[in-house]
Amino acid sequence: MNRWLIVLCLLVNVAVGASDFAELKTLAEQGDAYAQNNLGVMYDSGRGVSQNYDEAVKWYRKAAEQGYAYAQSNLGFMYDNGHGVSQDYAEAVKWYRKAAEQGDANAQLNLGFMYDFGHGVSRDYAEAFKWYRKAAEQGDADAQFNLGVMYANGRGVSQNDTEAFKWFRKVAEQGDADAQFNLGVMYDNGRGVPQNYVESYIWVSLAAKSGLENAIHNRDSLAKKLSPIDLGTAQKRTAKLFEEIQKNKLR
Repeated sequence: MNRWLIVLCLLVNVAVGASDFAELKTLAEQGDAYAQNNLGVMYDSGRGVSQNYDEAVKWYRKAAEQGYAYAQSNLGFMYDNGHGVSQDYAEAVKWYRKAAEQGDANAQLNLGFMYDFGHGVSRDYAEAFKWYRKAAEQGDADAQFNLGVMYANGRGVSQNDTEAFKWFRKVAEQGDADAQFNLGVMYDNGRGVPQNYVESYIWVSLAAKSGLENAIHNRDSLAKKLSPIDLGTAQKRTAKLFEEIQKNKLR
């Protein structure tokens, strides 16, 4: 399976309510970049104030022009999606890059996407890989998944199933159904890892718990390949691993 997941998500770096609005606006008007960005978040999300993309852009821009990475990433998102401004991929790339070069993982992911699909820049898989990897090494799950896809398909990097497996596993252990399914397929076919039907059953079963139809089909097919003892072992291990993943999500 080659799902290509890119999430262009707005980074909200602080929780604020209506009671904080007046104080926050005062600080923003005094030039505080942190406050300007968070005021933008409030207008963007409608948190504590009526949603207003134009105002969100205004405050993001003030903070972004001061070099505040979160605001640069958020302003890039607004241009990327045409929220409060005309959609402009080139401007989105400009602001994503500024934030990405400061180490912002969300901006690195999104800049990778822009290169991957040629939005606002010439398509360049090697550049996409570079930025995905930077975000992935910071723990961004979407970037980790995309890195796995790039290694699996030899896109922007030499094809390497072992590396693909490694990155898919990182995401699968965080509970991502598509990554779990991909691990199951790799175990089933012996790609990047020795063939192992028990392990394949475990991972596709985990993916099936999310309702993934292909995973449900593969789980049922794999069950027919396993002995009753192996199937019982696989089912017990699936239940244990599912519980561990759910606990980790709550941490």
